[in-house]
Amino acid sequence: MSAPWQPLLDWWFGAAGCGTGVAAAEVAASRTSLWFGKQDHQDDQAREQFGALVEQALAGQLQDWQGEPEGWLATLLLLDQLPRMIFRDTPRAFAGDLLARPLALHGLAQGWDQQLPPIQRVFTYLVLEHAEDLALQDQAVQLFQVLREQAVAAEHGLFADYLDYAVRHQQVIARFGRFPHRNQILGRTSSTEESAFLLEPGSRF
Repeated sequence: MSAPWQPLLDWWFGAAGCGTGVAAAEVAASRTSLWFGKQDHQDDQAREQFGALVEQALAGQLQDWQGEPEGWLATLLLLDQLPRMIFRDTPRAFAGDLLARPLALHGLAQGWDQQLPPIQRVFTYLVLEHAEDLALQDQAVQLFQVLREQAVAAEHGLFADYLDYAVRHQQVIARFGRFPHRNQILGRTSSTEESAFLLEPGSRF
C-alpha cells in the first residue's frame, strides 16, 4: 500500500521522477510546464485532484505526513506550490506561505532535504525563495548554490538556472523588502519606485 502522499508526488514529479537514478534534467524536461507553465487546465487539474488536500494542509491538518522526508515534501507542495495554482491571482495564492516556512525550516534542520533527489530538493528551497524576508532569501541562495555545486556536470546548467532565479528573488527583496508584483493581488499600494520597476522586463515571477 503506497503512502497517502504518493499520488501527489507522482503527479508533480512524474512516477519516474519519484524513483532513484532518474536524471534531474529528464524530470525537469517533462514537468517544467506543470511547475511554471501557468496554464488554466493545469490549475483546474490541481484543484480537482488535490484541492481537498490543500484545504486540509491550510487548516493545519496532515500532521501525520510531516514525520519523514517525502511526506514533508508533499505537505510543502500543498502549502506553497498548489495554492499558487488553485487560487492563482487571488490573495489565497499565498495563504499557505506562513505555514510552509516553519515547516520547511524544521525539515531542513533535520536534514530531510538531503534524503531527497536533487530535483525534489528544489521545491523545499522554493519555500524560502517565496518569502518576503531577506534572511530567508539569503538562505535560499546558499542552498541553491550547494545544489548547483553538487550537481553532475551534465546538470550544472539546470541547477544554475534555479540559482539564478533565487538570486533574482533575493535582489528584489533586498531592494524593496517585498515582491512588488504581489501588491495588486494583496491590495497593497505600490510605491513610485515599485511601479517603475514593474514596467521592467522580468520584474514579475
